[in-house]
Amino acid sequence: MSLSNAILRGVTGAFVLNSGLSKRGMPTEDAKGLQGFAATGIPAVADMDPKTFSDFVAYSEIGIGAALLTPFVPRKLAGAALGVFSAGLLSMYFRNPAMTRSDGIRPSQEGLSLSKDAFMLAIAGALVTDK
Repeated sequence: MSLSNAILRGVTGAFVLNSGLSKRGMPTEDAKGLQGFAATGIPAVADMDPKTFSDFVAYSEIGIGAALLTPFVPRKLAGAALGVFSAGLLSMYFRNPAMTRSDGIRPSQEGLSLSKDAFMLAIAGALVTDK
């Protein structure tokens, strides 16, 4: 593994893993709020049970973070998982008008926290395409 890949995987993996660990055991009301927000980008999640949804998100993030941090997981596989994850997050950003300014691209104040997920998509692209 190259040093640049180790840095990309380490920092991003730790961030995603921490996010997943913090979502374990989420209270139902919090899960409903997260689910409602996620449904703006991925409408199918609205039909899930809130507890099932929060568990799915938490353990998906834990799995992706662990894959990024585990050196024997191929970088293309870890990058592909990160790419799918970040694309889902960006779908919430672009499909929710409150997240962007009137041009539909630049983040509003509310969208700033999601717009940073473009960096994760770029990191995923680097992991998948690096030789």
